[in-house]
Amino acid sequence: MIVAIDGPAASGKGTLAKRLADHLGYACLDTGLLYRAVARDVAAWGFRLEDPWAAVAVARGLDPARFEDPELRGAAAGDAASIVARIPQVRAALLSYQRAFARQAPGAVLDGRDIGTVVCPDADVKIFVTASPEVRARRRFSELDARGAGVAYETVLADILARDARDADRAISPLAMAADAMLLDTSNLSIEAAFDAAVGLIKRKIGQ
Repeated sequence: MIVAIDGPAASGKGTLAKRLADHLGYACLDTGLLYRAVARDVAAWGFRLEDPWAAVAVARGLDPARFEDPELRGAAAGDAASIVARIPQVRAALLSYQRAFARQAPGAVLDGRDIGTVVCPDADVKIFVTASPEVRARRRFSELDARGAGVAYETVLADILARDARDADRAISPLAMAADAMLLDTSNLSIEAAFDAAVGLIKRKIGQ
């Protein structure tokens, strides 16, 4: 079974995907890490993030062993990822990796922005996780503040809104809710409540 979890930045989809994968006994892939890793390596090579040749070369040679790099979890990595993700050839290069991951037994949970629409349009379960920009900014601000980043909430909110615009407006695989996806708004939900709601949605879907 394939479970596709999509949604904007800081909506809680990554945490939810991991919890669901553990609960179901499935493999889990944060597809955003792929793009973050591409951006990291392009920058390490000394190329511009907008350089298609460098980005595609990196995407074709990604090392999954390096996906656990803590630097990939930072806000800067997320912003950089949204730049390389706009390059069609990069998305094409990473598509086969994601689809192969999704096909493994007994199942997989993938989270991203185009899982239910492009990567796995035939996924058994599709959930679109969202929350208001203000709530998402507060969550991201709390994470950064705990790390001592010293970033103002207003700056985080502006970054969230800019990221949303880039993700929704890109020509290839924009952030969008699949027509057959189930909406889960986590604005007023705790992690536990969001998990319980997602489990309920899955049970309802596979029970049809």
